[in-house]
Amino acid sequence: MSALPPPRVNPLSQAVRSLSPFCRNLRWAFLGMALALPAAAQEAETDATLQEIRVLGTAEEELKQAPGVSTITAEDIEKRPPANDLSDIIRRMPGVNLTGNSATGTRGNNRQIDLRGMGPENTLILIDGKPVTSRNSVRYTRSGERDSRGDTNWMPAEMVERIEVIRGPAAARYGNGAAGGVVNIITKGIPKQVSGSTTFYTNQPQRSEEGDTYRINFNAAGPIGDQFGFRVYGNYNRTDADDPDINVDNTTSVTNTGAPSYAAGREGVRNRDLKAMLRWQPVEDHTLDLEAGYSRQGNIYAGDTNTGVSATDPDDANGSDPASFLGDETNIMTRETWAITHKGKYSFGKSSAYFQYENTKNKRLGEGAAGGGDGNINSDEKFTSELKGYTFNAQLDVPFKLGVKQVLTAGVEWNRQELDDPRSIQNAVVDGLGWPGVVPAMQRGTDIDASITSAFVEDNIEVAQNLILTPGLRFDHHSEFGNNWSPSLNASYMLTPAITLKGGIARTFKAPNLYQMNPNYLWNTRGNGCPVNYPSAGGGCYVLGNDKLDPEISLNKEIGINYTANGWNAGLTYFRNDYDNKITAGDIPIGQATNRGWIMQWENATDAVIAGYEGNLLIPLSHNLNWSNNLTYMVRNKDKQKNQPLTIVPKYTVNSTLDWQVNDKLSLVLTAAFYGKQKPRTINTQNAAATGDQLRTRPEYSLWGIGAGYTFNKYLKGRVGISNLFDKIFYREGSGSTAGAATYNEPGRAYYVSITASY
Repeated sequence: MSALPPPRVNPLSQAVRSLSPFCRNLRWAFLGMALALPAAAQEAETDATLQEIRVLGTAEEELKQAPGVSTITAEDIEKRPPANDLSDIIRRMPGVNLTGNSATGTRGNNRQIDLRGMGPENTLILIDGKPVTSRNSVRYTRSGERDSRGDTNWMPAEMVERIEVIRGPAAARYGNGAAGGVVNIITKGIPKQVSGSTTFYTNQPQRSEEGDTYRINFNAAGPIGDQFGFRVYGNYNRTDADDPDINVDNTTSVTNTGAPSYAAGREGVRNRDLKAMLRWQPVEDHTLDLEAGYSRQGNIYAGDTNTGVSATDPDDANGSDPASFLGDETNIMTRETWAITHKGKYSFGKSSAYFQYENTKNKRLGEGAAGGGDGNINSDEKFTSELKGYTFNAQLDVPFKLGVKQVLTAGVEWNRQELDDPRSIQNAVVDGLGWPGVVPAMQRGTDIDASITSAFVEDNIEVAQNLILTPGLRFDHHSEFGNNWSPSLNASYMLTPAITLKGGIARTFKAPNLYQMNPNYLWNTRGNGCPVNYPSAGGGCYVLGNDKLDPEISLNKEIGINYTANGWNAGLTYFRNDYDNKITAGDIPIGQATNRGWIMQWENATDAVIAGYEGNLLIPLSHNLNWSNNLTYMVRNKDKQKNQPLTIVPKYTVNSTLDWQVNDKLSLVLTAAFYGKQKPRTINTQNAAATGDQLRTRPEYSLWGIGAGYTFNKYLKGRVGISNLFDKIFYREGSGSTAGAATYNEPGRAYYVSITASY
C-alpha cells in the first residue's frame, strides 16, 4: 500500500497522560527505531527546506494527513485485485476489519467494513465524495443486522483511482453516520488524450464447493474538442455462491425442534454496472460534470437465513421450500444515480458544489412478515422497498492572512432520505396486532422520511512555521430529532523535518435509521429472539420503531507520532472513542399484542468505549524493494451496561506486504495478514448467559498471498497470483449465536488471473 504523507501532530497533554504503559513503551520503541536510522540526509536539511514543504492547504487537505487516514492507490489495487468487492482490499488498512453490524453473528458471512470497532453502520461510504446509502433500504433486525453486503461493491475495482480511508476525528467533517469513519472511493478522471481499456479477471478456488469469480469491464475517456470531455465504463461481475452444505461437517447446533441445523456458506452476487460522465469547461478554471449511473446487484442464494440456519435443513423450511431457490437470485438491488457537479477557481479562492439523486430498489422474494424471518422464504412473490436520496453540498475555500496564514472553509449540505417498504408492516395486518394508544394496523403508512440540513466551517491556521491548528464546527438540523453541534479540533506540530506529532478530538453523531425511527415498523422475532425474562407466550416477540429516540453520539480522540526520512515511514497512533446513546432493541416489553406476542421497542440503552492502537512501518530495502506493514491492536471494544463487544473483531491485526519491482516489466508481491483471537458475546441474544458453543472463540490465524505482474507492451499487461497460499481454512461453526465467534467462512486457496488490454 502507499506510504502515508508525514502527519504533523500537536501533543495534547491530556491525551498523552491517558496513554497506558503499553502504549508509551510501544510508542518509544517505534520512535527509538526511527531515531536510530541513518540520518545524514536529515541533518543536511535546512530551515528553508522545512518552510518549503509546509504549504498551507485547506482544512480538508490538512485533515487527510491525520494519523487515522490511509490511502489505497490504483497501483495497490492492480497488484492485489479484489475478487468481487472492494472491501477485500480496504480490510488491509490499519484500523479496518470486516464484521457484521453486531456481535451476534446472525449474518456472519455478510461482513462489511468496520472502522476501529464501531461497526459497519458507523462507516460512511462515499463515491467521489458523494454518499452511498443503498444498504439503508434493507430491513434492520432486532440484533442490529441487515441482510446486506454493504455499499463497497457498487464500483468495479479497475475504475478506482484511489480509496481514502478516514478514521477518527478527521471524519467528523462528514456529519451523520461517520462516527467510525469514512471510506471515499475516488474514480479515475478524464485524461488529456482519448484512451481506454478492457480487463478480464477470474478467481478460481482450489475447492469446488467455494464460488468461482468472473469479471469483465471496459472504460473509455478523453477530451471532445476544446471544452468537453467524457468518461464511460461498464462492468459485469459474477461470484457464485458456496455450496449450500459447505459447513455441514463443522456445524454442531440444532434447531429448537431438536433437528440438525446447518450454517450456510457465503452467498454469491451478480453485478452489472454502467456509468457515464460528460464534462464541460466553458471557461478556464471552471468545470461542470453531468453524471448518470445504473448498477444492479443480484444475490445468488446460498441458503442463509436470519438466524444463520441453512436452507439445506428441511426442518427449517417454512411454506415454499427455501432450498428450491438455491443458486437463484432471491433478491435484487438496483441503484440509479444522477449528479451535477461544479468546481471553480477565483482570485479569492475556490469552490465546489454538487447535487445528487440516488434511487435504490430492493426487490426480494417473500420472506417473514414484518421484517421477521429474513431468508426464510415463504412466498414466490417478490416485494420491493424503495429508497430515494437527495443530497446537495456546496463549500468555499478562501485563503487569507490575519496575523497568520489561514485557509477558511465554509459550506452547507442538505440530505433527504425517503423509504417506502410495504412489507414492513404486513405482520401487523395479518396478525391483527393491537395495544392501547397505537394506531390500528390498517391505518398505518408504509413510508418514512427524514431530512438533515447542515452548515459547517473550518479554519486551517498556520500558527507558527511548524504548528498548524484546524478548528471546525458543524451544525446539523434533523427534521425529526432537532439540532446537533459537532465541534472538532485537530493540531499538528513538526518536531523536526522528519518527526511529527498530531492529535485531534471531535464530536460525531448518528441519527436513528429510518427503520428504528418508524413507529409503524415491526420486527417479528418469531419467538427465537425473545428475552429470557419474557419468553414467547404464543405470538413470539416484536420490536417496534420509536420516533422519540436520541441520536447516537461519539467523542473521538487520537494522538500519534510519525517519522519519515530517506524512504522510511514509521508511526504509532492511540485512539479512543466514547460512544453514548447507542440504540438497541429493548429487553422490557411496552405491551402485549392481541396474539399474546410481547412488544419491545428501540431505545437509547447503551454507552461504550472503543480504544486501541494503530501503527505503520515502511522499510525501503532497496531502490526497488519495499516492505510495508501496519498494525491494529484493540484495547477495549465493549458496552458499559453489559460489558459486551459491539462487534466481533480480532484482538490484533497485522498486514505486511513485500513489493519488488524487478524491472520495468516484471513486479512481484508477497502479502501476509495476521489476525488475533476473536471472542464472542458472553450474553446471548435472549439476554441470558451464553453457554457451550455460544462461547467458542476463533483462534489466531494468518493468510498469505503471492502475485506477479508483467507488462508485455504499452497495450497489454497481465497478472497472476495465489490467495491464501498455505490454504488456511475456517468454517462457520453454527447458526446464530451458537457459532460464538466462528461466524464466517474464511475461504481456502484460490488462483487468479487478470489481463488488461489498453487502447
